[in-house]
Parts: sequence; structure tokens; C-alpha cells
Amino acid sequence: MPRLPDALTVPARGGWLPTGLAIALVLLLIAAFWPTFYSMAEVWERSETFAHGYLIFPISAWLIWRMRDELTGLQPQPDLRGLLVLAAAGLGWLLADAGSVNVAAQAAFIAMLVAAVWTLLGWQVFRALLFPLMFLFFAVPVGEFLIQPLMGVTADFTVAMLRATGIPVYREGTFFSIPSGDWSVVEGCSGLRYLIASITLGVLYAYLTFRSWRRRLLFVVAAVIVPIFANSGRAYMIVMIAHLSDMKLALGVDHYIYGWVFFGFVMLLLFWVGSFWREDERPQSDAPPRGMAAGDVPARAFWRTGVAVLVVASLWPAYALWLSARALPAMAQLQVEPHGGWQSAGAFTQWTPHWVGADRQLRQSFVQADHPVLLELNYYATQRQGAELINSQNFMIRQKDPAWSNIGETVAGVTIGGQPRQVRQAKLRGSNGQRLLVWQWNLIDQRHVVNDQIAKLVLAADRVLLKRDDGLSVLIATPYEDGEMDAAVTILARFAADMDAPIGRALDQVDGR
Repeated sequence: MPRLPDALTVPARGGWLPTGLAIALVLLLIAAFWPTFYSMAEVWERSETFAHGYLIFPISAWLIWRMRDELTGLQPQPDLRGLLVLAAAGLGWLLADAGSVNVAAQAAFIAMLVAAVWTLLGWQVFRALLFPLMFLFFAVPVGEFLIQPLMGVTADFTVAMLRATGIPVYREGTFFSIPSGDWSVVEGCSGLRYLIASITLGVLYAYLTFRSWRRRLLFVVAAVIVPIFANSGRAYMIVMIAHLSDMKLALGVDHYIYGWVFFGFVMLLLFWVGSFWREDERPQSDAPPRGMAAGDVPARAFWRTGVAVLVVASLWPAYALWLSARALPAMAQLQVEPHGGWQSAGAFTQWTPHWVGADRQLRQSFVQADHPVLLELNYYATQRQGAELINSQNFMIRQKDPAWSNIGETVAGVTIGGQPRQVRQAKLRGSNGQRLLVWQWNLIDQRHVVNDQIAKLVLAADRVLLKRDDGLSVLIATPYEDGEMDAAVTILARFAADMDAPIGRALDQVDGR
């Protein structure tokens, strides 16, 4: 009797089963981590800076499609090493989710998609698909941490160029004045959207245009540097157009038109220059030659690997769901008793910091020897979305606030009670002429923490390990006169030292655990 063909093996060339399973796995992982995927899409929708995210997945799919002839010469074969990477990425996602760090959770999610493809299709196929898979990371809306540094670079360059061209400038932080008017470098002037667009396009252009990694790397470096200088030049150009037109041009819609036209011209120039070194041959894969393909692989191996990928991947959202379902602990009210000669006093400023989602809040003014200090405490019983000690929506003032301007914010080293300590220090200027010096830090398990990344990591780890993950934001402020900063520093240092123990007791008393 003739032997029937084995239906449970995958042909060594062009098997449809592993490809179909890989696509199905990607779709299932998107469904399992839908809140994370949707959080990316929400940013693409509301932010022009990251609107290109809609194109990343289709571009990656197109890059894979154009390699189809090359891929048919490779033998898919499950590789359990990818499962270890999948587990590590899942743990990273869990920590990021516990700390409500969306960007980190999104990056970990993309890493899980990449690891799933590696696990199911094997190392040879993974190497061949390395760039299309890595390109998926451009879907993650990351880069907002660069806004403040880029604003500083833009302000530095613009002010330096104005002075170089003989125009007198008075500057405070990112605000500056010239004889024809007042200017400020705000978030929209940072050039982040230009930089993100340039890097994304530059990486894709380098991959498609050049074959040597040296040329690709040089072009990507140029795609990073050029938009930074171009944006600074754009800002200077807009100020000069307004100045020379007696503040009639470059102040409305044309302000943005000039910016995008200038950026478009710079990018075209960059790509045009890059075209002189193009290598027309199709980019070659790092995949091994066809002769290295393995023999037939049992179909059950792919099914088992697919199931293993789903099991490992599903552990993390299941645990995260259980964590989020836990009830909040019982909480008392925040109360801080005056200490060290400080007395309760009436409000002396209308400024209100913007801290969101706190479970308990205290705002109280104190005075000693006619020196007023504002104390604001924001307590978070446990870290969850919308109620986090460290949140991008927690800041001193809003951008374009009509009443207040932040003229300088940094992490400063100070001395409190004879001990060196770091605080987040801001100088605020009100439209009513009042100036405030503000210090802010966090208390996590009675430890002073200023670094946001460290605070997020500690709180996320505590939450995942079922430890106490509450935290307290401490903010103090006092008025100061221009040129009398040292006196304000002394007042805040004395207040922080005198009230350190009462604030610590308030943190212990508010939590009932």
C-alpha cells in the first residue's frame, strides 16, 4: 500500500503555516494588549508630532512584502531563545504598566511582537526581517522628554544670532525681549515634530537608498543634527521677519507656514545631497545562503510554539488586571501641624500648581517673621492610570498660562537641616509682578526622591511585588524680589528643615496600611 504524504510537516520552502501563524500571533497579541496599542493610537490621533505612527505598521508590512522572493529561500524553524526575550519584554511591560509609564509599556509591547516572530519563525527569518521589525519601534510616540532641552537650544541659538546681528536682547529663561516686541520659546517652537519626522524618514531613506551600514549611519546622524539647527534657524528667521516688518508678519498663521515650508526645503535638500551617494542595488539581507536551510519541520512544532507564545504573553496582562482590581486602602485626611516657630497664615498668592488625581491634598500657608511659605501636599495611595505621583500632567504651570510664566526650572542641590539634598527648583513670574521660588520633591517610604525615572521604577516594582506603593509630592514656595534669590533659598531651606518631621508624620498617618 503506498504511503500517504505526511500532512503534519511544513515544506522546507515557502510553507504557508508558519507565515499564517505569525500573522495570527501578531493580531492576537494586539488584541491581548489592546489598551497599550490603543494608547499609542490615541497619541497618533491627537498629536501632529506623532501622526506618522499610523503609517509605521503599513510601511513595515510593505518592507516585508518586498522581500518575499528572498524569504521563500529560508526555512522557518521555531527558536525558543525568542521566548526568553518575550518573557523579559513582558516583565518590562508589567513594570511599565504598574508605573503607568505608557511609552515604556508601548515599547515593551512592540518588543513582544518582535520576539513572537523570532520565536515562531526562527533566527534565520528573524535576521532577514530585522529592519522591518525594528522599524515598528517608530510607532511608539517617544521623545517628549526632549522638549525642554530643544527649547533651550532654540532659545540659545536665537538669542545669540539676534545679538550677533546687533539687536539688543533681554532674556529670562525661554522668554526674551527685543526693541520691537516680546517673544517666548514654547513647546511648539522646540522643533520636536521636525526632529521626529526627520529621524523616521531618514532611517527609512537610509535603509532603502544605501547598502553599506557606514553610509546608513552617517545619513541617520545627519537626519538628527540637521533638523535641530534648521529649527533654530527657523526660529531666528521668524523673529527677524516680524522685527523687520514692524511686527506685522510671522505672528499668525504665517508663523507656522514659514516653519513648515522652511523645514520641507531643508529635508528636500538633505535627501538631495544624500542621493549623490546612493547605491541603487537592492539592500541585501543578512540571512544565510539557501544551502543552509534546514529540513522539513513538523507542523505540530509551530502549533506548540504558538501556544507557548500566547501563554507566556498572556501572563502579564492577566496579572496587571488582578493588580488593578485591588481595592484602595483606607485613608485619613492629610494634616500637618505647625512646627519650629511657623504659624498658619492666610493665602499670599493666587498661583496653584497643577497636580492631578491625588487621593488626598493639602494646601496651606505658613509664616515666620513675616516670611510666608506655601505648602502643598499631594498624596497618591497607590499608582494607577490617572492617579500617579509621577505624571506628565503634574507641573508648575500650564504652557501659555495667561497669569504665570516659568522662567527657569532645574534640579538644584541645596542644604536642608545641614544635609545636602536635591530639589526640583522653579522660578515663576506672575502677570501681577509677583515672583515665586518653588521647590518640589517626592516622599516614597520616607525617602526623598527627585529623579522621576527612579521614582517610577521604585513605585512600579513595589506595586508588582505587592508592597506599599504610595507616594507624596511635597511642594513649597515663597515670594522673592528680583536679585534677592539667596534670601528666598534660605527661607525655603529653613521651612523644609523645620517641617520635615511633621510632613513625614502626615505621610505615615494618612495611610492606614
